[in-house]
Amino acid sequence: MKLFYAPNTISIAVAITLHEAGLDYTTCKVDFSVGEQTTPTYHAINPKGRVPVLETKLGLLTETGAILEYIADISPDAALRPAEPSQAAHMRAVMFYLASTMHVNHAHMRRGHRWANQQSSFDDMAAKTPQTMTDSCQFVEKNCLRGTYVMGDEVSLADPYLYVVSTWLEGDGVDISNFPRLLAFRNAMSERSSVVKARELGMI
Repeated sequence: MKLFYAPNTISIAVAITLHEAGLDYTTCKVDFSVGEQTTPTYHAINPKGRVPVLETKLGLLTETGAILEYIADISPDAALRPAEPSQAAHMRAVMFYLASTMHVNHAHMRRGHRWANQQSSFDDMAAKTPQTMTDSCQFVEKNCLRGTYVMGDEVSLADPYLYVVSTWLEGDGVDISNFPRLLAFRNAMSERSSVVKARELGMI
């Protein structure tokens, strides 16, 4: 498998999960600083112009949540997805919240052109980001973490996802010290070999 990624983006959740699952993969860095994701060459890989993309023997996969679910499917012994339906639903609810709300809040600071055309609109969205990200942290603190990790004592697919989002918080104007459970989660994740490996590779 080959992972197309950009440093410090949500694509790193896939790299961490692949390591947690014990799966071998190679990487291809997509250089956002020169707009590589906007080129015809990259659009031939992913017409959305986004990362991650996971190249498999059966084709190319996109969308973080879908790729994480695929990893769980092909590595069941890693137990990255709860077997009990209500537990799995909680894990997915956290992942969907991160994708649909918290990641979007983060993007408003830097990618306002996705939603508006005027610089004044970009500025307004960026100014709102510290509040919306803080609100999201409050939700995560109270509703998402059931222990050290999202599902308690065991790592699931939601944890690499949440970890990467948590690394953006200071840049989004959030004081993570106001969220002790989230901070403890980030500290615990940062010590896992999967995250250490991603850091050594310059992904984070």
